Amino acid sequence: MEREQEESTMRKRRQPPQEEMASHVATRKPYRGIRRRKWGKWVAEIREPNKRSRLWLGSYTTDVAAARAYDVAVFYLRGPSARLNFPDLLLQEEDHRLAAATADMPAALIREKAAEVGARVDALLASAAPSTADSSPPVIKPDLNQIPESGDI
Repeated sequence: MEREQEESTMRKRRQPPQEEMASHVATRKPYRGIRRRKWGKWVAEIREPNKRSRLWLGSYTTDVAAARAYDVAVFYLRGPSARLNFPDLLLQEEDHRLAAATADMPAALIREKAAEVGARVDALLASAAPSTADSSPPVIKPDLNQIPESGDI
């Protein structure tokens, strides 16, 4: 009997509570090479091969834009065998042929190309998203410095 209770308590200790598992899943990064700042912006960075330094790829409003910037940089750094977030989308880019030809691209140029793609995706997603200002009716703000008329009360 005691042994069954010990086994039961050991099983309970091994299994994390459902709440912890749910919060762990919610905090999981949606894409490789990106992370979210406390104030909501998404940033992308990548380690240079055989170095400890990182390439800063930029700060973006959407996770997709940051992931696309990472994809461009990782493709230029590691070539066609790189693990990408959006492999189908990168192959549509015209510059992918240049990556194979220029294996030793300077870090500044990689950063520039990644930031360009990320900014372009961010702009496209921002223009495609419906703005809340257009859909809501205009709010009439009264002038608080004037004395209200009898009909306004």
